[in-house]
Amino acid sequence: MSWLTVSIVSKGFFYLKVLIILDEFIRILLQEQLNYDYMSEKMMSKKKPAFPVSPQLDAYLRQYSRNIGIPIFYEDLLRFQGSVVVYDSNDEDTLWVRVFYSEYDREEIDLSLKQVYSILHSDGGDTIIPFLNVDAVDYCTFCNSKPFRIKVRNILNDNFTYFYVKKTDASRVYGLELEHILSPYNLNFLVYKDTLIEEHIAGIPGDVFIKEMLPDCTESEKSQLAKEFVKFNERCMIRLLGDMRSYNYVIVPTHDFDHVVYKIRAIDFDQQSFEGNLKIYRPQFFKENNKMVALVKEKLQANSIDQYKLEERSIVAKRFMSFEDRITDLLNIAKQDTISLPEHVSLLKESIFSLTQDIAFKEAPNMGTVLDLALHFVKRNYENVSMRQILEQRIKL
Repeated sequence: MSWLTVSIVSKGFFYLKVLIILDEFIRILLQEQLNYDYMSEKMMSKKKPAFPVSPQLDAYLRQYSRNIGIPIFYEDLLRFQGSVVVYDSNDEDTLWVRVFYSEYDREEIDLSLKQVYSILHSDGGDTIIPFLNVDAVDYCTFCNSKPFRIKVRNILNDNFTYFYVKKTDASRVYGLELEHILSPYNLNFLVYKDTLIEEHIAGIPGDVFIKEMLPDCTESEKSQLAKEFVKFNERCMIRLLGDMRSYNYVIVPTHDFDHVVYKIRAIDFDQQSFEGNLKIYRPQFFKENNKMVALVKEKLQANSIDQYKLEERSIVAKRFMSFEDRITDLLNIAKQDTISLPEHVSLLKESIFSLTQDIAFKEAPNMGTVLDLALHFVKRNYENVSMRQILEQRIKL
């Protein structure tokens, strides 16, 4: 046997050892998934603080056309004079209120919001503004970000859409950008000074779907939803996106030629890489998702769960490699940024180290580094799969 063959085989066994550790990690997660005792524990810490956008992150946003001047700020929308509660079709409080402005402010705010719509969805020109109408400005005090929801309608055909105006928070900015890069979905958002503009993510709120629509799904559709929840759960954990309770994601049905395809999309990114409790980054551990977890247990075997997790890790790794320069820039900035509290960083890196035995996690100085290591861990193991296949198939070298 040549020295080259020995070298390759030695490296192969090292990679195989890493993969065995990863498989053990997944086995532990699967075992935890079958235990419901954790559902009653207090999961979240106190209200999350907002973190400012650093000059480095601001420069990154300008480089990728995310930082564009807008004519209105979040604080301007707080000048409303009154409000009324917004009810849904069942006359239940939606936790949103519809706000009203003085006649003088309304004219200026309406024009500015139409210009923001043009910047977000078009070329930023004024040609479409005469055909737009701001039908409603709603305000939510329930969420951390206390967002404004803007409804804009085209008066020529009554088509309408929404967008959101929020206070800028670096956690949310990192979360939105990671979702755009690593998930199967593109996201459109703008940041300017202390104001964040987000496009609306269409879909059925998870809590509404679970309560009203899940019971009527066919057995085949329930199996598909179980699969998507496993993949969604894996994606959130890989990229450290927390607090995916059922009202923080949507179910998106798409009608194919012979059936309906369901996908799950996150809609709230406040808890990107903030908490120290590893369970926060796995939707399976929230009591609001109990029915989805039960669906996974009922419909999927352990081998299928492993398969879907592997598929999702592979998709994330492929997207990482496709956008490697961009995501490397983002992660390098995150490693220099403050996006969590020291006690959260200590708790999370110890938890991940105990599962992976990767000493780099234990030595991570901040949350940005933990995030960087987690994503590179997935990418590295995906790249080494071919070596494991060589060893398992005993191909002669």
